Amino acid sequence: MHRRHNQDSNHPAPSNRNSLWVEGLKTVGLSLVFAFGIRTLVAEPRYVASGSMLPTLEINDRLMVDKLSYHWSNPERGDIIVFAPTEALKRQNLRDTFIKRLIGLPGEKVQIKGGRVYINNQLLPEKYINEKLVYQWGPVTIPANSYLVMGDNRDNSYDGRYWGFVPRQNIIGKAVVRFWSPDRLGKIDPDPIYPAKE
Repeated sequence: MHRRHNQDSNHPAPSNRNSLWVEGLKTVGLSLVFAFGIRTLVAEPRYVASGSMLPTLEINDRLMVDKLSYHWSNPERGDIIVFAPTEALKRQNLRDTFIKRLIGLPGEKVQIKGGRVYINNQLLPEKYINEKLVYQWGPVTIPANSYLVMGDNRDNSYDGRYWGFVPRQNIIGKAVVRFWSPDRLGKIDPDPIYPAKE
């Protein structure tokens, strides 16, 4: 009587070593593609290098920038935006990205009187600045598809008052969350950013 042997009993299973390497490479590759895709399309971290946005943003703060939402909605007044240098800034050999607060929208008339900002002759209630400056600027009308930005630290900010407007296509995204330093974690601005009119 012949005893049937399992066909595999005399033949060792092929090594799984090669397939483990392939799976590992696939995992690493997909992780890199995923991370690159998130950084390119969805969100990315940014570092605050200057005091132009004090007291809201401090030097060495780390922020997460939302790069996705502006693909289907327009920037709004009060947003803290990250943008690529404008042509005027490039002519001054400034190549790094900037972070400022969006103050004026396309088509609006902006003026500063007695250190206070007026949009279309209406006072803008800015609760994010500590300074009480007295200076005049404008009026200027913002071109189509462009925005006026300023730093919260108005007396120490090189912003749109000096070099003009930010074209829509230069805007990279909106700073939404601070993830460093530990004592300042969380949302950057309170809601609502501007008090309701009474």
